[in-house]
Amino acid sequence: MRHSAARSETSFLHRAFDWVLDEVRHVIPPTIFFLIGFTLIAWTKELILEERGISFNGFAGAAVAALLVGKAVLITDALPLMRRFEGAPLIQPILFKTGIYCLCAFLVRIAERLIEFHLDGGAIADFSAYMINNFSWPRFIFIQIWVMVLFLAFVTIHELNTLFGDGELYRLFFRWRSSQVKHTRRMRIRMLTRLNQITERNPNIFGQRGSTKYNELVAILRELASPPTHRS
Repeated sequence: MRHSAARSETSFLHRAFDWVLDEVRHVIPPTIFFLIGFTLIAWTKELILEERGISFNGFAGAAVAALLVGKAVLITDALPLMRRFEGAPLIQPILFKTGIYCLCAFLVRIAERLIEFHLDGGAIADFSAYMINNFSWPRFIFIQIWVMVLFLAFVTIHELNTLFGDGELYRLFFRWRSSQVKHTRRMRIRMLTRLNQITERNPNIFGQRGSTKYNELVAILRELASPPTHRS
């Protein structure tokens, strides 16, 4: 009994660790992407204010904002709403998800200003008047436009990576040569065409182990799954 309980506890800890690790892997890409983006925003603001003799240092805030956005992306991606345009032309999920992310960022930024206003001694009931009369809307809109552009780029990259297969864009940009990519694309199209012909003409191919067509099918699948060979 104790051995069974200990094994069950170990299995639970292993699953929990795998879950946490998967969540961290999900958060890291958007966090790094928006850390770079928000750092550029902070640097742009610093250059503008330096021209007017105003000191500014918002790089720590950029790091915090990137962490918040990474967590927001993780939570938002879990919503069923985000899968509404799956299967539609790529422009639809890109614009839809960008709009959702930008709306969430807008609400978070407004809530942040509300908290700051309240901590400075202002009454929540007076916040709307403060927003109308004293709030720096040009600065707010300037940053919101940057956020929209960043989200648009992030969602586009994410959707393309999902379409091509996880990791394909990384290999395309950082590992494969252009001639190698063209060769690989042609070969994959030919193999996929042949794969489609085999499965259409032999619907029960998976039950024909050892046959010539089955062996050819397995060889094609292994070739598609294997990494491309280096070509000079």
